[in-house]
Amino acid sequence: MNRDRQSGFTLLEMIIVLVILGLMVGLVVARGPMHSARLDGEATARELAGTLRLARGRAIARDQSVSVILTPNTYQIEGLSQRATPRDVALAGSAVIRFAPDGSSSGGTVFVQSPNSRTAIVVSWLTGSVDVAPSR
Repeated sequence: MNRDRQSGFTLLEMIIVLVILGLMVGLVVARGPMHSARLDGEATARELAGTLRLARGRAIARDQSVSVILTPNTYQIEGLSQRATPRDVALAGSAVIRFAPDGSSSGGTVFVQSPNSRTAIVVSWLTGSVDVAPSR
């Protein structure tokens, strides 16, 4: 065996590895962030359901009616800032859902639609409860 030879990598080997890593990073960065229309739809449905539940809680706590206003691309609790849906997600169904101080509501169904999914958010008129159910 030749013990005089030092172990390690040559400069050429290091340059080749760095070039390969650079190409891989370049491909990942060029692709952009991972994006899923289905996940955007599900996240929007959860956020909207949370907004409806918050509106019901505010109506009960403040002892006054609170409305949630919906358009195809936005939703908001009356008097608060508007939330926009992602560009590939649309809302359909009831345009305004009003919650009364006793917890009841005007009721209604809102559909959250994305290219790969459709979710129904049902608000009970009697109890004001908010239920989320995927629909086909």
